[in-house]
Amino acid sequence: MSTTLNARNLTLADVHRLLNFQMQTDGKLTSELSLEPLTEAEQQELICIRDDFQPYIAAGKMSEGIVKALTVFPLLRLAGFYRSPIQLSIEEGIDAICIDTEDTKVTGRMDILAINHVERTSPLFWILVIEAKEGLSNVWAGLPQLLTYTYKSLDHQSSVWGLATNGLNYQFVQVQAGNPAIYRLMPLLNLIESDHLLQLLQVLKAIHNLNFSTGDS
Repeated sequence: MSTTLNARNLTLADVHRLLNFQMQTDGKLTSELSLEPLTEAEQQELICIRDDFQPYIAAGKMSEGIVKALTVFPLLRLAGFYRSPIQLSIEEGIDAICIDTEDTKVTGRMDILAINHVERTSPLFWILVIEAKEGLSNVWAGLPQLLTYTYKSLDHQSSVWGLATNGLNYQFVQVQAGNPAIYRLMPLLNLIESDHLLQLLQVLKAIHNLNFSTGDS
């Protein structure tokens, strides 16, 4: 009898076993991405994003919608993800992943996916927002779900980037195809520390330029 699992309910151990993933923790942002200086205007925009979100951090009650509206979407706009040839997909179900060895299917619904609408086989960028209903949820809680979503991307590309966030903390992940597939955890960034805040946008811009730039942005 076939079993259907929801990606939201998987643990890292489940992902390692079912999807043949292996974790590496030696990721370095500066060795994987080209981080460029930010303009004064971009830095001021970042301060506004942080200041707008701080009251919600203090209250400890950030819904998924608030996190997206006040942090994720403004950051994506600043990093260039609203411009062609990028197309954002939001709240769409993923194709079921069939695990033949265990007669199991894994389903789910991703939060945000950035794709190149001109070249569908171009690298994708998956973003998972973890809802913090009571206090701040650990972004690691979203890693199994995020890895499950990136898994299908490895069918037609060698690597893909992902981001798990609760609005305060940002965990970037680089996933590489292989047997086993490898996911590398980048240094954790947060919205409050000034250096982290700047680096957060630098990383998003670098992923944009690496995967989606047309040369005129």
